[in-house]
Amino acid sequence: MSSSESYVRAARTPAVAVTGAGAGVGALLAERLAASPEVKEVLALDECRGEVEGVEWHTLDVRDPAIADRLRRDGKPVDVVVHLAIDLDIEGDAAARTAYNVRGTQTVLTAAAAAGVRRVVLCTSSMVYGALPDNDVPLAEDSELRATADATGVGDLLEIERLAQRAPRAHPGLNVTVLRPAVLVGAGTDTALTRYFESPRLLVVAGSEPRWQFCHVEDLVGALEYAVLEKIEGEAVVGCEGWLDQEEVEGLTDTRRMELPSSVALGAASRLHRLGITPSPAGDLAYTMYPWVVSASRLHDAGWRPEWTNEEVLAALLDEVAGRHTVAGRRLGRTEAATAAGAAGATVALLGTAALVRRARRRRGL
Repeated sequence: MSSSESYVRAARTPAVAVTGAGAGVGALLAERLAASPEVKEVLALDECRGEVEGVEWHTLDVRDPAIADRLRRDGKPVDVVVHLAIDLDIEGDAAARTAYNVRGTQTVLTAAAAAGVRRVVLCTSSMVYGALPDNDVPLAEDSELRATADATGVGDLLEIERLAQRAPRAHPGLNVTVLRPAVLVGAGTDTALTRYFESPRLLVVAGSEPRWQFCHVEDLVGALEYAVLEKIEGEAVVGCEGWLDQEEVEGLTDTRRMELPSSVALGAASRLHRLGITPSPAGDLAYTMYPWVVSASRLHDAGWRPEWTNEEVLAALLDEVAGRHTVAGRRLGRTEAATAAGAAGATVALLGTAALVRRARRRRGL
């Protein structure tokens, strides 16, 4: 290969930095990019070194401004930063989680601009559109983001979206791409929505018409690679084709429903969360009540197609959560699970939840 050919190839193959590369989606993406002939080199950044080989590791907190120095090699900036160091742990402290997510994203965007990076790729969720009874089915990708901060982590994701919108104005020359996956499954993902399928009965709020659209992590990684290679720009949804209605979900999971009036379901969820019994706020229920499926037309127009169907992702989720038991968003211990799983009835689940409330009230002197 001549020197001129080598120069052209280097110009077309980006150097990429991936934050959160130690585990989960970040690790999968770093591994995929490291094996791609279309990527020149991969810098992996995380608080702890991961196991991905063929990348250059840097261990640091993404909130550390020193990250700007890590985004330059031999005096030249990387071409793309994919920021995946986001904490959406359902059990974590909400204030600490928000501080990490927002400050981390701010720091990465500022550091990328200071280093001369030309593209940053962020990942939020299609939850930012909001789950509302008057949503179109499906929503268009350019629909207004109508979510509120009432559900787990959604406030953080909305703030990340706002940072993405402001960044090109604050840092001319910086391009920001945002991918919004549907209900994410795989790589140990643990959210209020995946825990929904760990319950002995699927809670359905009377009168609601939920729709379910999933996204497997492998498809998300493929979409992130598209963004890295500049095959997609702006904001784009990542998800399976179409959706499943509640009846289809119940048939595929072979799980019966537990139907409650909205006032009872929302009131109980609010009280349980306020007492610290369950990690999920009442706002999480909206995403199991109302439709929020979105057309992934922009990625489709770019040539991307999901490799997984909704049915296949749901089957993979059921395999992943097998043996776990959750009531009202709270994962049960082994002893509690034996009772809940053995009875497997709505009445038992409700009585167990009521007992938890009474126990918490006695403990707190309420």
